[in-house]
Amino acid sequence: MRVLVAGATGFIGTQLTRQLLIDGHEVLRLTRGEPKTADEYRWSPADLWVDPVAIEQADAVVNLAGAPTGRLPWTPHYKREILYSRVRGTQTIAEAIAASSEPPSVYLAGSAVGYYGDRPGEQLTEASTKGEGFLADVVEAWEQAADLTPTTTRLVKLRTGVVVGPGGAFAPLIPLTLLGLGARIGTGRQFWPWISLFDEAAAIRHLLTSDLEGVVNLAGPIAARSGEITSALARVLGRWHPWAVPTFALEATGDFGHDVLLADQEVVPERLEADGFEFRHRTINAAMSALAASR
Repeated sequence: MRVLVAGATGFIGTQLTRQLLIDGHEVLRLTRGEPKTADEYRWSPADLWVDPVAIEQADAVVNLAGAPTGRLPWTPHYKREILYSRVRGTQTIAEAIAASSEPPSVYLAGSAVGYYGDRPGEQLTEASTKGEGFLADVVEAWEQAADLTPTTTRLVKLRTGVVVGPGGAFAPLIPLTLLGLGARIGTGRQFWPWISLFDEAAAIRHLLTSDLEGVVNLAGPIAARSGEITSALARVLGRWHPWAVPTFALEATGDFGHDVLLADQEVVPERLEADGFEFRHRTINAAMSALAASR
């Protein structure tokens, strides 16, 4: 397949591109700058514009673009960037597909488990309702933009959890842990929906040729609490895990602390597993071992 990827040079996009090429697919890339190679095409989400040739050339489109949520602080200006970078990028591609005379067969649109909000004591499947909070509202608007895709193109919304790998949310955690500053986050009892970097990309590859459409949870099959995740990271890096960041300090960071660090979300990849996807890393310990090996 010819797969057009937005965010191809990012943390997930780089791994996805590698796996797609190994599978024998051709990867086309969207870039905000001037294209430098024959497989690059210009787009400008701020202007709701993408080179129509890119859409016509593609059998499938994967959109992973968006301002990183791990960047701090979440000022009012940056919160608008988090929202609009996702909504406008998703809308740009959806509307280009609608206008194309040769639309792709599938559009895999980025989304996030932030949709569910803080839900202690619940198992969250794709059928679960929207939660409360800034990120829940962002994801709702994000997915509404994806819904502009015409029904002739299969639409999948990739509700992704914390991706375990040498980047993304773990980019700041790894050096802190190596310095001996690995810490429990609050009580450490809240579930963090995680997925290994390999399985995130592999699940996207699986969905390229699946019949699934609509929302699909991308999270590991065996849930882990945040304390298990931070202590597993310290273990594979050969460091102690002696500290704890108190809940009140995390709450002082506002929406970031509430929606990202303290939110309790036991997310279940129900549709993905029912569709036959097999995880390479079924436990957080296996995912952390893969992270250590990748370094």
